[in-house]
Amino acid sequence: MAAHKHTRDANPNLNGSAKTPPQHTGRPYVISHHVRTVVACIVIAALVFAASAAAAVWINFDSAIRTRSVDFLEQNGEQEEVIDPNAGKPITFVVIGQDTRDGGNASLSGGTEADMGDHQADTTMVVQISADRSYVNLVSIPRDSLVDVPSCHTSNGTIPAQQGVMFNSIFSTAYREGGNLSSAASCTVQAVNSLTGLHIKNFIVVDFQGLYKMINALGGVDICIPTDLSDTYTELTLKKGMHHLNGLQATQYARMRHGEGTDGSDIMRTTRQQYLVKAIFKEALKKNLLTQSSQLYQLALAAIESLNISSGMANTSALVGLAMSLVHLKVDHIYAQTVPITVAPYDPNRVVWTQAADEVWQKFKEDKPLYGSASEGHKTQDEHKPEATQKPTEEPKASEEAAKPEESQEPQDTGTLDPKTGLLVMKDGTLIDPNTGGIVDPDTGAIKDPTTEQYIGTADRYINYTVCGVTE
Repeated sequence: MAAHKHTRDANPNLNGSAKTPPQHTGRPYVISHHVRTVVACIVIAALVFAASAAAAVWINFDSAIRTRSVDFLEQNGEQEEVIDPNAGKPITFVVIGQDTRDGGNASLSGGTEADMGDHQADTTMVVQISADRSYVNLVSIPRDSLVDVPSCHTSNGTIPAQQGVMFNSIFSTAYREGGNLSSAASCTVQAVNSLTGLHIKNFIVVDFQGLYKMINALGGVDICIPTDLSDTYTELTLKKGMHHLNGLQATQYARMRHGEGTDGSDIMRTTRQQYLVKAIFKEALKKNLLTQSSQLYQLALAAIESLNISSGMANTSALVGLAMSLVHLKVDHIYAQTVPITVAPYDPNRVVWTQAADEVWQKFKEDKPLYGSASEGHKTQDEHKPEATQKPTEEPKASEEAAKPEESQEPQDTGTLDPKTGLLVMKDGTLIDPNTGGIVDPDTGAIKDPTTEQYIGTADRYINYTVCGVTE
């Protein structure tokens, strides 16, 4: 990706200009494909480790970062913006998972020579690191989302506005028209801004090889498997229980959606990816910054060399500063979910965003965690109990009481919080995730929206405890 290197070393600044982006039309989305949800967390972990290693090997890091820099192309007045970790503002960027068979990726993705030169974006995530660096929000945008997108400037001209296109086609179309990663990633960010109302100017792109190398550099990752898995497409077979996966196995785990242990949907695959995100970060935090400095250096360097980073983030001083500000980040303050969706009314094989998606992006705009409140430690169980427990019912007037037939008033079942799993257990045994209000599958730990019945996340704490006896 060296064709679009950014060689300037501008001082970090968050005061770039930004015009009001096009508003999204309310058209919808479908869910994510392959592996790259995990990458956002690895990026954060790599940055943390870079803080300890970069002081001694600054030149190596600086060279690696500059080599992986990709220009952000100006879109409707939105220009490159260098991140400033000390500005006291949230840092938001887009993570794009590039599904390409080039550069050795075919052996990991199952592609053939006929796929060479094809560049797809199967997974896109919007990542926000809070202004106080105490939490991270990660929201997956489904790859098959049907969306309206504005015109976009590439290196070889402008792509006109499009209506009702699949979200992942934005990346592939821009790559084909512009001929480079800079065009593809910049147009994807442009679309995200239009659809969410955000003003994002940075991105990170990774492929199969990048994920594989980073997890191997980490030394593998512990994953608790809730049910037996067997997928002939990825050739992965895992029995129920705890497993330590290497880079290849973890990549296969995040990609699989065929065979035993899955329902074949991209949506369910997304829940596994979100679980893997936290598992990777937890594994990274086990490393001792003093006694394992060599391994940490290799991890950080492998991560940097596996990514393509927008020019506004490819600044060694800014990245090290950001890394230092994240050293106290807790795993349970990484909040991940898929944007709220429902089945598209005109295509059962596609999904569309619900109105709840606007609430998600509003939290990004207001620098708030996806769950709970920033002022109360993010997660507060009382916030997520049914409304009846929050507001007492008013006493009816005497005249109203007399006019009503006699009714049995049964108290609403608010459930009992299980301190070991973090879930609410209802009287009928139903498991409820207090953060999202979703229903948890007792066999897989997948969380579904009670209204749309679509997957929105995974109850990783429940899986770890009930299946593998992990209490941390």
